[in-house]
Amino acid sequence: MKQFVKIVFAILLVGSVTSCADKNSPNYQYMPNMYEGVGYETYAGVDNGLFPEGTEAMLPPANTISRNWLPFEYDNSPEGKELARAMSSPLDSLNTEENLAKGAELYAVYCAICHGNKGDGQGWLVKQEKILGVPSYDDVARNISVGSTYHTMYYGLNSMGSYAAQLSSEEELWQVAEYVMKLKGDLSK
Repeated sequence: MKQFVKIVFAILLVGSVTSCADKNSPNYQYMPNMYEGVGYETYAGVDNGLFPEGTEAMLPPANTISRNWLPFEYDNSPEGKELARAMSSPLDSLNTEENLAKGAELYAVYCAICHGNKGDGQGWLVKQEKILGVPSYDDVARNISVGSTYHTMYYGLNSMGSYAAQLSSEEELWQVAEYVMKLKGDLSK
């Protein structure tokens, strides 16, 4: 009988201890800072005393430009593109091989998926029929120049968006524009 009472007492003790436990949250926290984050939320709007209105992601001040970046002198219009057509590349002509090598690397990353490795308009997305109507660089009707290519990459044209934000400097844009002209020359042979 004593054994039976001890067993019943043990079962009641274990049952009362486990009945108060909540499986969805721990009973105690050994290191609470590991469970509760202390970082700032970007768009939370919490007044943290550091930024106005509690906003951490703010627009840059008016009339400022990013470092190593100058605004393009021609506007995003057909007239601006025609004015840009007459531009020549400002890159050093003594470093042509280096500029073309860097332009080829950037072209392979950003352009070849649509325009193709040779500039023939047969990139992977075109072959998969995801994008249609990408013309070849040697198309006579296009009459592209290094300046018009730069203008198109800077502002975008038709279904091609701007690549000014993807490339880190205007030098990289000019390097890709020079490489496109090399591809056009290779296709025209």
